[in-house]
Amino acid sequence: MRPCSRPRSEILLRAVALALVCAGLLSLAVWPAAAQVTPEQRQQIEAIVHDYLMKNPEVLLDALQAAEDKMKGEARDKAAQMLVQRRQEIYSDPMTPVGGNPQGDVSLVEFFDYRCPYCKQVEPSIEALGRDDRQLRLVFKEFPVLGPESVTAARAALAARKQGKYDAFHTAMMAAKGQISDTVVYNVAGSVGLDLDRLKRDMASPEIDQMLKDNLALAEDLDIHGTPAFIIGSQIVPGAVDIGTLKQLIADARAR
Repeated sequence: MRPCSRPRSEILLRAVALALVCAGLLSLAVWPAAAQVTPEQRQQIEAIVHDYLMKNPEVLLDALQAAEDKMKGEARDKAAQMLVQRRQEIYSDPMTPVGGNPQGDVSLVEFFDYRCPYCKQVEPSIEALGRDDRQLRLVFKEFPVLGPESVTAARAALAARKQGKYDAFHTAMMAAKGQISDTVVYNVAGSVGLDLDRLKRDMASPEIDQMLKDNLALAEDLDIHGTPAFIIGSQIVPGAVDIGTLKQLIADARAR
């Protein structure tokens, strides 16, 4: 059951009115001592608040900015806690595809979507890092957030792993140009030698359903809502960062 709570509008009204009382902008005679606000008192409070905010709109802007900053701070704190609590799922989930050096000393985790142009933009940097840094471990978190076709592609990628062709399919999908449709997904799968009948059967498995649900839940806990997003050491890095930044983050994680 949901806990009992006051309507948000009532809470906001009383909070603003109390703030105005403290600022000396609202008479204490207007502020009701009892829990209930009479219609006349409500009308008077609303009029005073309205007039004040119309004359001082920066007050509302400051309040909104403060609320946004508070929410972002709380999200960062939660994400930092989750990096510790969910470390096993982030770095060592046996169902998550791994590239580079599986025994490497630093892991670069990427949440990505095959339909994301920014993921494709950063892919050459990821491939270069995997080739050049022999101690880098790559962790691929399928995070299909851009529609049904993204889900099809993610399912196909995870199913391709059962035929030992995740890497080949992943690389080919990242290189695919134009709009990604189900047809494109299956054409790419065929081009890298996947058995399409087996692939489609494997794509429908409950195991893959659960893997995608787990990735979505993990991303939510880490305050990751878009692609690409990277985790390196204790850092969560959103967006398509350049290879120089990635190298520096990897070096920092290695030094620690």
